[in-house]
Amino acid sequence: MNRDLQNAFEKEIALAAGYYTASDLGRSFYHLERAHILGQRFYFPHVRSHWWMLKIGWKRSDRRELLGQIMRILASLGSLLGWVPEGNTGGANVSALTPMPIPEDLAVLLEKEQAPSFWRATVSFSGFLAGILAVLVLVRELI
Repeated sequence: MNRDLQNAFEKEIALAAGYYTASDLGRSFYHLERAHILGQRFYFPHVRSHWWMLKIGWKRSDRRELLGQIMRILASLGSLLGWVPEGNTGGANVSALTPMPIPEDLAVLLEKEQAPSFWRATVSFSGFLAGILAVLVLVRELI
């Protein structure tokens, strides 16, 4: 992830976290959707955006969002292989497989960035396994 893209992703996550802390979950989720668009090509940022969405689902007691985010965290493997629906906002309110238009300000950042190569993605597979373990621990805590 190039520096400009990483900075934009971190800015969206920081805004989301601030709104989350202030209990403005609608604005927080908006910035998480933007972070998802920016980070979905990269495993760890992709999972991070879904983790925050999961936290909002928990805070809202939204079972659909909780289940949707758990499934999306598991499905984030696609980002390791370059299989992501470009522009998808990542919430459980949209199909996880549907490409969506990318906001113009984000498209500028994404046009310079390529998804990781298959080889780099394969090396990152241990991150996917760590993600599965994290979800299993989370599910165990929720039960």
